Parts: sequence; structure tokens; C-alpha cells
Amino acid sequence: MSYLALTAADREAMLETIGVATVEELFADLPAGVRLGRELELAPAMSEQELNAYFGSLAAQNAHVGDELSFLGAGMYDHYVPAIVDAVLQRGEFLTAYTPYQPELSQGVLQAIFEYQTAICELTGMDVSNASGYDGTTVAADACFIAKHATGRSKVVVTEATNPQVRQVVKTYAPGFGLEVVEVPHRDGATDPDELREAATDAACVIFQHPNFFGVLEPAPALAAAAK
Repeated sequence: MSYLALTAADREAMLETIGVATVEELFADLPAGVRLGRELELAPAMSEQELNAYFGSLAAQNAHVGDELSFLGAGMYDHYVPAIVDAVLQRGEFLTAYTPYQPELSQGVLQAIFEYQTAICELTGMDVSNASGYDGTTVAADACFIAKHATGRSKVVVTEATNPQVRQVVKTYAPGFGLEVVEVPHRDGATDPDELREAATDAACVIFQHPNFFGVLEPAPALAAAAK
């Protein structure tokens, strides 16, 4: 009862509302054989401070990426996140907004998207950057559809070193979009530009991930040149 606001009076009021006199009567239909029949053997309740210290001691027994190098891949890469990121994200206009198309408290999100897209265009030299998709997997499939209409071609090329969830969503959307999906295998965790160039003949677009699913840095300039 240490962490519950429920009082004895609250319990009696609830039992009265549903028409039973005791908790035992409430569970009377449960066979005795499946009931414990005694109090749980739990240690005495700890204070919040004691609990934090206890679980902290348990967590300290594990190695984590803050102490060790991570080669996990799949998007879980070692990187530094400045403290200002958490401070900004916890502001109400970001934390409480769900999606940019909802008017309430979404101006902060819209501003952040504008700033991000502007920064990406300045850093990469691209004319357009879109930061308002639902998620990377769905956006990848949408990009294939747009590429088909822009080029008049129906073949899309995806490297096998791309996150399998992205590849699966693209292949799921492909029949409805009238797309042919060609996958390029990886060699020791990276994509061969020559194999990509051969597969990309008459393709509407090429999708590769950098760093890829295995945490490997792809030869991005060579892959981009092969795609073109």
C-alpha cells in the first residue's frame, strides 16, 4: 500500500458500488487451488531514495555503451548528444505536440522542422529537404513512388545493408505502386559500387543507408555516382 493512494474507505466504497461485501466475496468464483492463500513474501517497502540506490547498484553490474565501444549497428551507434538537445525537447511546444498538422501547441514543431530543413539544405547543397514524414520506413516507400512518377521507371534498387524494416516496407508497398524491387547484396557488411551500378540500370531510384544496418560506413560518394 506504500505506493497506492487507495484507502480502506475507497475500497469499501468500490465494493459497495459493485454489490459485494468483501474482497474475498469478489473472488469467490476462483477455485481455491489457483489461489495463493497467504500474503506475498515481499521485502519491506523502500523509500524512493532507497529504491533509486538499489536499482542503481543493479544497473552498475551491466556494461553499457557509455563505458564500452558499441558495434551493435542497426542504428545504435556511439554518438554524443549535447545537453541542449534534451533541454530544448522538453520545452512544452515540442514535448506536448503530437503532429505538425494539429494546431494546438504545434508552432514549435513547425519552427524546428523549418530550421532543420534549412540546415540540411545548407550542409548538403540540396535544393529541398523534407523533415515532416511519419517515419523513415514509410518515407522510403513514398520516395520510391515519387521516383517512379518523376522518371517513368518502375524498378527501385535497395541495398541489403539497409535496415530490413525499411526493405520490408518498400516491398510491401511495391505491388500497390507497381514497383519492381531489386536488392543488392553486401560484401563483408558494405555495398560494392560496381554491383550497385549494374543493378541500377534503368532504375527509378536507389536506396542505401549510411552508416548502414551493420554500423559500417558505406562508400557513399561511389554509391551515389553509381546510382546516377
